[in-house]
Amino acid sequence: MAVWDELKDELNRRIKDSGAQNAYFPLFIPMSFLSKEAEHVEGFAKECAVVTHHRLTVDKAGGGLMADPEAKLEEPLIVRPTSETIIWDMFRKWIDSYRDLPLKINQWANVVRWELRTRPFLRSAEFLWQEGHTAHATKEDADKCAREMLEVYAEVAEGVLAVPVVKGEKSPTERFAGADATYTIEALMQNGWALQSGTSHFLGQNFAKAFDVTFQTADQKSELVWATSWGVSTRLLGALVMTHSDDAGLVLPPKVAPAQIVIVPVGRGKPDNDAKVDAFVARAVAALRAEGIRVKVDDRDKMKPGPKFYEWERKGVPLRLEVGPRDVDSNKMVMAKRIGGEGKTDVEMSEGFGAEMRAQLDALQAAMLQAARERLEAKTVEVSSYAELTAALEAGEGGFFVAPWKDDAENEDKIKDDCKATIRCFPWHLNASPDAVKGKKCFYSGDDATHMAIFARAF
Repeated sequence: MAVWDELKDELNRRIKDSGAQNAYFPLFIPMSFLSKEAEHVEGFAKECAVVTHHRLTVDKAGGGLMADPEAKLEEPLIVRPTSETIIWDMFRKWIDSYRDLPLKINQWANVVRWELRTRPFLRSAEFLWQEGHTAHATKEDADKCAREMLEVYAEVAEGVLAVPVVKGEKSPTERFAGADATYTIEALMQNGWALQSGTSHFLGQNFAKAFDVTFQTADQKSELVWATSWGVSTRLLGALVMTHSDDAGLVLPPKVAPAQIVIVPVGRGKPDNDAKVDAFVARAVAALRAEGIRVKVDDRDKMKPGPKFYEWERKGVPLRLEVGPRDVDSNKMVMAKRIGGEGKTDVEMSEGFGAEMRAQLDALQAAMLQAARERLEAKTVEVSSYAELTAALEAGEGGFFVAPWKDDAENEDKIKDDCKATIRCFPWHLNASPDAVKGKKCFYSGDDATHMAIFARAF
């Protein structure tokens, strides 16, 4: 949760800067609401948890508890899998005129999607996320908003989590239920598998039609609004863990590390020395906090330094500073980095100590992103035939496989069934030119290609 809090703070500031306001909507959604948008409900129907009674009672026959037969709800309630339906019911009440648009709402909440096979951070029955919902006067404004929010997600993934991503559009098969287009950021984990790390959806007018959300234009006409929704979740924590961690444990980018630096006093036991070290540490803490650095002092007396070092390394703290009586006499600390394998180095407690530590953290952040980028680039390869793709996968070569593709849902399903690879996206940077696929044939069907696509096995 501490890492999620840091990530949430970074993202929440950017969401507010986009013009969205935070709100909170009910956890329980009437089933009739979910039924109003047919494609949307079909996409979530198998994942919904349903509340049918409002209290329990003692089971007189077998002991224990049971749902009280007399407390059955008139209408079942769905435990929120996403909030489009209940938010759009409110949009209908809040929007009257073009002057009310755009309307941008964001919610930080928990959602429930019933997963039979759970995986920590990646797929769980309950998870935390933010979901943004917007309404606009024009198609162009809505689509622009959806794309801009994906850029925000990419900025946070790369600039905060040091996780490089590919931005693109999902194939029609992989679109969000009820969307006209789904934009995605895709990350590549150390094992060569992809992870969808954030999505932004251009919803067209589908929800506006379902919930009758109209507005009066400047020339007194009634029109349906255009919509977006967008969200990231604690799945980003899974991306962080699988992108950076090593055999020694967690590796945290400084920008989201709850403790960016841990100070471990050593050689304790003599009152005079302890007092001298404590005063020195207090000066160091003040200098670090003056630079906005999150610092933790591990002054537990009943644990030796060695186990402390191991614990903080395993927890991924970017920098560790050790200080004992002799270090104080030399006006220095001993620094150890979580990554880099450089060994320990001395750091002088000079006037620029805080700024030097800030520079060290910034360098670690940049090094983590660079290492992940190099891995992404090394594992992104072009394939010209389906046989080339399957041969690479069978040889255990994970990665992003770039290929010309003719959009075809049936063939997409065949590939997924055959080799477990899916289209992660049609990357924007490879499809930006009108001539991106000119003269190219689909690597699977041999027909004229419609897109450049990235295939990969994914979590």
